[in-house]
Amino acid sequence: MSDRQPAVAVDQTDERLLQTRGVRGALGSFLRSARAGDVGPLPVIIGLLIIGTIFQSLNPIFLSSRNLVDISMDSVAVGVISLGIVCVLLVGEIDLSVGSVSGFAGAIVAVLFVRDGWNWILACLVAVGVALLIGLLYGVLLTKFGMPSFVSSLAGLLAFLGLQLAILGDQGSINLPFDSALVRFAQLDFVPAWLSYVLAALAALALFASGYDNMSRRRRANLSSSSPQALVVRSVALLIGLELVVWYLNQGRGVGWMVVFFAALVLLFHYAFTRTGWGRSVMAVGGNVEAARRSGINVRNIYFSVFALCSMMAAVGGILAASRLASANLSSGTGDVNLNAIAAAVIGGTSLFGGRGSAFSALLGVLVIESIASGLTLLNLNSSYRFVITGLVLAIAVAIDSLARKSRASHGRA
Repeated sequence: MSDRQPAVAVDQTDERLLQTRGVRGALGSFLRSARAGDVGPLPVIIGLLIIGTIFQSLNPIFLSSRNLVDISMDSVAVGVISLGIVCVLLVGEIDLSVGSVSGFAGAIVAVLFVRDGWNWILACLVAVGVALLIGLLYGVLLTKFGMPSFVSSLAGLLAFLGLQLAILGDQGSINLPFDSALVRFAQLDFVPAWLSYVLAALAALALFASGYDNMSRRRRANLSSSSPQALVVRSVALLIGLELVVWYLNQGRGVGWMVVFFAALVLLFHYAFTRTGWGRSVMAVGGNVEAARRSGINVRNIYFSVFALCSMMAAVGGILAASRLASANLSSGTGDVNLNAIAAAVIGGTSLFGGRGSAFSALLGVLVIESIASGLTLLNLNSSYRFVITGLVLAIAVAIDSLARKSRASHGRA
């Protein structure tokens, strides 16, 4: 009996320590992670605050509810494409053709839906199916022929741009009917105010459940984890923040269903990256492909899956972009779509070196890019400033990623 009492006392002491960690423990955990090179989304959030403060001081319209609604709606198409970019960056690869694939998909939908009279759902399915085949092709070129994804996707950029021009024909532009479901979804459909609050609460609850499951798993494996109090504090703060954002957007036109669709995709990808065997395999391949192969992971299938997802997300983003403009034309998917999608993923915190990143990278990164674009538009400045500022922000994001990578390496050696 006396042999057991000390163990019980130690267990109870450890439990009391866990119970008292709370916010202070969460802060300590963050500081330790930061010293190890893992700063999370904090730099992006600080960047958004700086951007908002600067542009609001220069033009009081910037933080108006109406302008923020516009920013949220304009962010969706590129944000969805950026979600696919996150997938390929996590395995240390790249897809430079997402802009061309998005424009090609938008053109396919316009031709089948408007010119050939197909049902819009079938037209969208065909476009996404074609994109799936494109992604699988990139996977074959990489795994079978050893062609670097940089080269294969660069070739795809040119090829699919040519196909887009070919199917649009001499007319060069096809307008989508304003009364169609696609255009209404991208321009006019907004969530009822009461439902938007419910959806925000459900999103916070989903993230709390994900965090609690992760905490429980780590404790069962005798690994360090945050305390329940810290998780509750973080989740309550997120809930309050989301509800305030929804309340403010409802002062304008409200939350668009397209924004809800994008948020749902982000949560779905977050779950896939963090709670599935596939997601763990993706991170493992990005961290060390040879070690992943030796551990039994089917690296070839992982490459196929991420390239397929990337191309499919590009197609979905292209369809949304065409719907937002109510038109598919020669400029769809061209210009800075490619660069913005890639930049959003990197600015949001996804590493160019593979193995680190999250679905929220696409969300945060695209908000930075669209906020800069909106602020400069309100100041009547041309796009040259936007390219320069976005380039500087991208350079800073890559520098932070490189420094964090070095810090993690030195911390690991220590």
